[in-house]
Amino acid sequence: MKLRNLWKAAAMLSLSAILIVLMLAAGLLGFTLVSGLLERSWTVSAQQLSQGLDFTGSGYSFDQEELLDEHDLWAMLIGQDGRVLWSYRKPSDVPEAYSLTQVASFVRWYLNDYPVQTHIREDGLLVVGGPKNSTWKHDIVLSYESLSLAPWWFGCLALLTLAAVLGLSALMLRRWFHQEQQSRDAARSDWINGISHDIRTPLSLVMGHASQLERDPSLGAEQHRRAAIIRRQSQTIRELVNDLNLTMRLDSTMQPLRRETVSPSALLRQAAADLLNSGQADGYPLDLDLPEEPLPPLEADAFLLRRAIGNLLTNCVRHNRPGCSIRLGGAG
Repeated sequence: MKLRNLWKAAAMLSLSAILIVLMLAAGLLGFTLVSGLLERSWTVSAQQLSQGLDFTGSGYSFDQEELLDEHDLWAMLIGQDGRVLWSYRKPSDVPEAYSLTQVASFVRWYLNDYPVQTHIREDGLLVVGGPKNSTWKHDIVLSYESLSLAPWWFGCLALLTLAAVLGLSALMLRRWFHQEQQSRDAARSDWINGISHDIRTPLSLVMGHASQLERDPSLGAEQHRRAAIIRRQSQTIRELVNDLNLTMRLDSTMQPLRRETVSPSALLRQAAADLLNSGQADGYPLDLDLPEEPLPPLEADAFLLRRAIGNLLTNCVRHNRPGCSIRLGGAG
């Protein structure tokens, strides 16, 4: 169930990352469209306005005044000699005559801070301007190579954004999973420690009373046998509890490895003595077969290694009938 929830969280975060990229793309497209709609000053081209301006012989007639008024525009016609031949709503701070240098300076940008657009006519240059601070104009020059790279550039940028969001999501999932695992391990450790403590106290009393009954001379052989069985089974339960605690500590990396030089012969003798002293080997002949020459030393954790050998010997007793011999030794 936890793994399924983890996959669900990962899928949701991945979909969220994709949705973020799509929303960014949609936002950029929407901004472009809205910006185009808001460009009121340039929805009417100078070429379109030029079609409504005609020379009548004595002057100029213009039939697009309403269009200029609607978009808050002004217009003027500069003749070949640089003088203004005709104007409509021209601001007072706009000059009446221009040199070639002045025309070149505003033809694509601003005239006295008025954004303008132009159209070349046979009789001169038509200039259409908008209000100050109404339009931002900037020179953007791109080579064809740069323009062809633009889709790849923005595509890679979207992929990098997606990868960054997914990477951040993965880090968050990893941290969440690690915290969840630590919390689960801590809860399990507390539960096992509590159960082990609750079992050890009554188990020690049972083993103590069983040992007393086993040695009580006033009891018969049958009572001694039953007391021995109780003591051995209690010992088995205690070993299981110890194994459970050790397994939990190893899984949680709470049991540090204490590497030291260990003598295999001494370790086997100690394991055999532990089995005999526990009383579990009653009815199971134990043969300790060690070579005459000492076995080469090992670099290991003596406690864990002795624990493993003890578990093997306990399993030999637990899963075999009485009378089965147990041989413990090492190859020379």
